[in-house]
Amino acid sequence: MSKTMAKRPAAKKTPVKKPAAKSAYAQAGVDIDLEATAIKALIRNLKHRRKGRYTMMGAVGHFAGLIDFGPLALALTTDGVGTKMLVADQQQDWSTVGIDCIAMNVNDLYVMNMEPVSFVDYIATDNLSIEKMAQIGIGLNEGAKQANIDIVGGETASLRGLVHGLDLAGACLGVQDKKKIITGEKIRPGNKIVGIPSTGVHSNGLSLARRVVEKYADYDTKLKNRKTLGQELLTPTRIYSEVLKVTARCTVHGMCHVTGGGLLNFKRLSKYGFVFDNPIKPPEIFRWMQKAGDISDEEMYRTFNMGMGYAYVVPEKSVACVLKMVKGAQVVGEVVKEPGAFLGEIEIT
Repeated sequence: MSKTMAKRPAAKKTPVKKPAAKSAYAQAGVDIDLEATAIKALIRNLKHRRKGRYTMMGAVGHFAGLIDFGPLALALTTDGVGTKMLVADQQQDWSTVGIDCIAMNVNDLYVMNMEPVSFVDYIATDNLSIEKMAQIGIGLNEGAKQANIDIVGGETASLRGLVHGLDLAGACLGVQDKKKIITGEKIRPGNKIVGIPSTGVHSNGLSLARRVVEKYADYDTKLKNRKTLGQELLTPTRIYSEVLKVTARCTVHGMCHVTGGGLLNFKRLSKYGFVFDNPIKPPEIFRWMQKAGDISDEEMYRTFNMGMGYAYVVPEKSVACVLKMVKGAQVVGEVVKEPGAFLGEIEIT
C-alpha cells in the first residue's frame, strides 16, 4: 500500500486513468463494469409509474427507493449476503451472516437519513438444514436488535437444480419525515468527507477475497493479529445505527455506504467529485490480500471498503460535531468541482 497519497487534482488537470486490462475482480468472476451496464439496461425498461396516491419519489438508482406517503416518505431497499455464504459454509459457521443481511439493507437506508423499521428475509436453498436455519436466525435476531427493527416475515424456497447451496437476502422498510431526508443535493465543493471505520471486508468483494485466499493460502492461515483469514472474512458488517443521532445534531449534506464498487459509490451522491487524500488506514486483512494477490491500490479501492464502511459529507463547520459523536471518525478528503472519485490524483473508474 502506498504510504504517501498524492494531492487532489488541480481543476484542469487530466486525471490518470486506469489501464484497460482485465481486473483481478473480473478474473474472480465479478465484472463491475459489465454489472453497471447490465443494471442500466434493466432500469431503461422500468418505465411504468403508479397512478394515484403513494407514488415513488425521484428516480431509480439511489441507495434506496422512496415512496410518497403524505408528510412522510417510506423507503425500500433490498440486498443479500452474497458469496460470503460460501465462506460460512467453509467455516461451518452461519451464526453471523444474518447480521450481514440486515446490515447491508439498513445501512442503505441510513444514507438517506431513513429510520429502518421492518424487515423480511428470503432464503433460497437446494437442501434445507435445520442447523443452518437455526444459526441464521441467531444472526438475523442480533442484526434486528442492533438496528432496532422488527422482522415481520420472510420466505424460504427449496430450489433444487436452480440453487446450489444457500442464498440469504432480504428487504427493509424505512420511514422519515420528508423534511429530514438527505439525498446529497446540498453537497458542494469544499465540503469535507468524514470516514467511519468498517469492521473489515463486510459483505462485498468476497469473490475476489476468496480467490486470493484459496490460491495463495487457506482459511486457517493466521494474520499478525492472530485471527485466521476465515475469521476475518466472516466478521459481520457494521450496522451504522448512530447515523440518526448524528444527523439530528450535525449538519450533514450527504452520506455514503461504502459497498461493492468501493469509492465509486460516492459518485451516486452528487455531480461533483470526491478526493480522498487521507484515507483510513486499511486493516491487516486488506493489506494481506493486496500483497498476496499483487493487486493495485486502484483496484483495491474500487472493490473493497478498505477500512471505511460509511462516510458523511459535511460543511467544514460540522466536521467537529461528527468527529465528536462517532468513534474512529476521520476526515478523509473533500468535495471538488471536477466529477469523479479520486484516490489522491488517481481517478477510480
